[in-house]
Amino acid sequence: MKHNRYLFLILTLAAYFPAAAQTTQLLVAKNAVGKLQAAISNKADEKTQLGILGEGIKASENASKDRKTRKYPETWAINAYLASYVAILDKDEANSDRHFKMAQAAIDSAKRLDRFQDNSGLIAASVHNIYIKRQDKGNTAFKENDFKAAFDELKAVSDFLPKDTALAVNAAIAAQNMKNYDEALVYFNRGIENGVKNPAVFQNMAYIYSAKFLPEDAIRILEKGISVNPFNTFLNNDYINLLLDNEKFEKATTVIDATLKVEKTSKLLYYLYGYLQQTTKNNNQTAQLAYNKAIDLDQNYFDALYQLGLAYINSANESIRGATKNLEQFNSLINRAQLSLMHAHEVNPNDRQTIQLLIEIYSRKNSLDKVQELKQKLQEL
Repeated sequence: MKHNRYLFLILTLAAYFPAAAQTTQLLVAKNAVGKLQAAISNKADEKTQLGILGEGIKASENASKDRKTRKYPETWAINAYLASYVAILDKDEANSDRHFKMAQAAIDSAKRLDRFQDNSGLIAASVHNIYIKRQDKGNTAFKENDFKAAFDELKAVSDFLPKDTALAVNAAIAAQNMKNYDEALVYFNRGIENGVKNPAVFQNMAYIYSAKFLPEDAIRILEKGISVNPFNTFLNNDYINLLLDNEKFEKATTVIDATLKVEKTSKLLYYLYGYLQQTTKNNNQTAQLAYNKAIDLDQNYFDALYQLGLAYINSANESIRGATKNLEQFNSLINRAQLSLMHAHEVNPNDRQTIQLLIEIYSRKNSLDKVQELKQKLQEL
């Protein structure tokens, strides 16, 4: 029976009850607890268990109305235990909720009366069952996109069971969905402190820190995520993008370089590496190598084709600077730029920057018909 793990087996209840009370409704309720434990051990079906519970709850309610037994903490402890079990067992939602509220009220009465903690086992079992029911209610609310109700329930259960990582993460996601970022971070951190390694948790936290304009914290949490998920593609990409967004170009270059030694099939990483070499270090030759690797992986990779053409143009211009002008190299590089940009234009014929660069190349080559054709194309865009 699926709820066995939530029950605290009560091996003997004789010590809880004075002999004089054994002729009252309290005895019937006490016996119902014993019958329930036997039914669970014998793997009786839910209908049988609910029958036993109904008998016991009726007796415990009668005992709670009796002038004498209503003063006994065990009366309320038994009522709480039986009602809490109905709350997690009964498929009838209305009946389950009714017993859920009954159990909560009975727990309060049992705790108030049980000064010597003679019924601590039953009370603890009842409280545990109540939190299981609250978890179910939280999960249901989450599925219905009622994130406030989901968070309220899952937060309470997570606080009761702080080592349960799934509860902590689910509470955090509910808080994040209602944009309660501070609470979301509390419960995501609780999950991580207890061993969560799921990359999505670190990604969500980085998103929250970024939304709170805390880029250093976002970078730190992604670094922590990568430390337990080395070279995870999604974490790495988020980390690199975050470094680029915050102009940490040197660090981004180092990370990309290290990643490419392991991950050799990412056209994006080759492109980014080339782009950083080209724009931050003016290292056009290294950039060309990186762009060509990206294009080897995807021959129609527009961004790489365009930037490769631009890198060739930059190298061509460098070849004719200064006293020593290498016209042969210049022409060779311009031809390469033309081929790359023509391919880029085929992939994305409406990109204005590509057309403009091609116009400049054809103008240098005095190909006036091509210049006119492309200028006409620009006017039509």
